[in-house]
Amino acid sequence: MEYRIRGFHPSDMCSLYDICARTANSGEDASGSHEDPRILGHYYAGPYAVFEPDLCFVLTRDGEPCGYVLGTRDSEAFGRRCEEEWFPVLRERYALPPPEDASPGAVMKRAIHKGIHPDDEVAGYPAHLHIDLLPFAVGLGHGRALMELFLGRLRELGVSAVHLGVAGKNERAIAYYRHMGFTALSEHDWGLFMGMDLRSGGEGET
Repeated sequence: MEYRIRGFHPSDMCSLYDICARTANSGEDASGSHEDPRILGHYYAGPYAVFEPDLCFVLTRDGEPCGYVLGTRDSEAFGRRCEEEWFPVLRERYALPPPEDASPGAVMKRAIHKGIHPDDEVAGYPAHLHIDLLPFAVGLGHGRALMELFLGRLRELGVSAVHLGVAGKNERAIAYYRHMGFTALSEHDWGLFMGMDLRSGGEGET
């Protein structure tokens, strides 16, 4: 089997959505928890690939996508563009659910209606990212390779710092991000924000 990392191609979009749904439960499959599993990709994958394809890198196994890293260099500008060009159509498709609906689908519908607005605690970390690999591709060094490629691209663009969000129960991911050089910025009921100052190198443990 041959693994390869390459830039995003428009034909990858369906695969990005599939990988997103199959890893959304702290690395485990979440597609069965949603009436429409595409809703996950509509929020966490699609707009990044469409609006910033130069920051979308795809891991393939024998030519088939099995992982990705994607994100934005400027979270505030990205959020504004999503408000103008991405979320309006999705809000027509997915009505805002009633407050008592706590299902996973309802959570995602509320996220779409809320939009993407960086929290105050990550204000000094303008870029953000999402990285997901199917289980069979985990633990082989591909995540590090994807992350290093993404972070290198941000440095080429002159981006000062980057952040990400990770579920508190996903201890493996938290340990991985710490190893890569990310540090905790703030903790919440759902998990924590982690960040890296790209100007200082942000090199992880060896």
